[in-house]
Amino acid sequence: MLSLKEFLRSEVRPAYGCTEPGAVALAVARACEELGRDNVVSVRVEVSGSIYKNGFDVGIPGCDGARGNPMAAALAVQCGHSQYGLEVLKAVTRDDVEVARKWLDDGRVEIVHDPGRSGVYVKAQARGAKHVATCVIEHEHSRITRVAMDGIVLEQDGASEPGGERGAAGAGAGACAGVGGNGVSVPDMVREMSYIELLSLVEQIDDEDVEFIMEGARINRQMAEYGLDNQNYSGLGFGIGLSGLLEQGRIGDDLGNAIRRYCYSASDARMSGALLPVMSSAGSGNHGITAILPVLLAGEQLGKSRSDIARAIAVSHLSTSLVKSRVGRLSSVCGCVVAAGAGAAAGVAWLMGGGPEQAVAAMQIVLAETAGMVCDGAKESCSLKVGIGGAEAYTAALLAMEGKGVSRPQGIVDSRIEQTAENIAELNRGGMHDADRVIIEICEARAKAK
Repeated sequence: MLSLKEFLRSEVRPAYGCTEPGAVALAVARACEELGRDNVVSVRVEVSGSIYKNGFDVGIPGCDGARGNPMAAALAVQCGHSQYGLEVLKAVTRDDVEVARKWLDDGRVEIVHDPGRSGVYVKAQARGAKHVATCVIEHEHSRITRVAMDGIVLEQDGASEPGGERGAAGAGAGACAGVGGNGVSVPDMVREMSYIELLSLVEQIDDEDVEFIMEGARINRQMAEYGLDNQNYSGLGFGIGLSGLLEQGRIGDDLGNAIRRYCYSASDARMSGALLPVMSSAGSGNHGITAILPVLLAGEQLGKSRSDIARAIAVSHLSTSLVKSRVGRLSSVCGCVVAAGAGAAAGVAWLMGGGPEQAVAAMQIVLAETAGMVCDGAKESCSLKVGIGGAEAYTAALLAMEGKGVSRPQGIVDSRIEQTAENIAELNRGGMHDADRVIIEICEARAKAK
């Protein structure tokens, strides 16, 4: 049986920058550590369409506007440390950035898109004069499933590449990230649980969990405030722009707009490369922003205790994971709005005194209105979707507490929240299977035209 602590340890983690280039950097760093950093002469990285798309145009923390998977890979050679997990690049300096730029100019980094791969998949090869070290990440952004030197497997767990040998779980950093005590991945365990079973984990919360959850709330608020206070890391400026509209009285100064403003600005800063962590949820930093900030701000306005807010944020994380466990770690639909927005709605409803019935109603409202929103890659305009997810979560919770909801199965919404999530997963797999390819083609054509 999954415990709350196992869940939090797997699904709620600090991350620097976008988790897709973070996964690329983690795989490269681990391969370089095996080969010896000074021995690396070039790097080749194969990635899934989802990793390629989400790392195509997103800012890398601390890199003065540098973007994309190639920069993440080049930096990982210079300063990446795999023991930091998704914070792999937190030691980056300006000198590292300059050396990384030179590596890119010299063509020493190659990123290859494998159209046959979907979801989370990164295979990094660090090449030396005589040897090649390989690291593979699969299924979850920090789950290292294979490390090899010259084709000889050194570390491997049970989620290896097709055709690979299955061995014992590796001891390297992140090798078993996301794996529960029974050897099954936490997302897989969540997928086998009903929503009521998942919510029951909240009853296990203790003081240590409260402190961990509230630390995540603190660092995500810090990112939001940083985005509001620093023009250089305000992205497209939607958070600052909304603040101006509030000051002019052109929109209402209510909790819904406060949530939208904070969600905008946190994602603004993160997507433009602010060198600060956020607490992620279900493998995504933007999911973490969406899942946490609406619940935090609503709890504070309602005068709730620190413990009550932490419990509601736990509900949000669990509810987010319910949807993500069905849809997948990366998908063609926007997880920030669809999964984390639904999760935040459940958390806010919980804060308002609701139980499982109201949490489900709030989630169903969000899913009914946002299920088809496409993910067109990680970039600065993601802040718009994060803001939508946060604001709609609050509205959905208010409606659910008034007894409003999707009263019968219709469209993609089923009577059971689990089946609604499965329906969205089917929409993603069957109805939108070409979306990533089309988006990648659009982005690549634009890049070639520059």
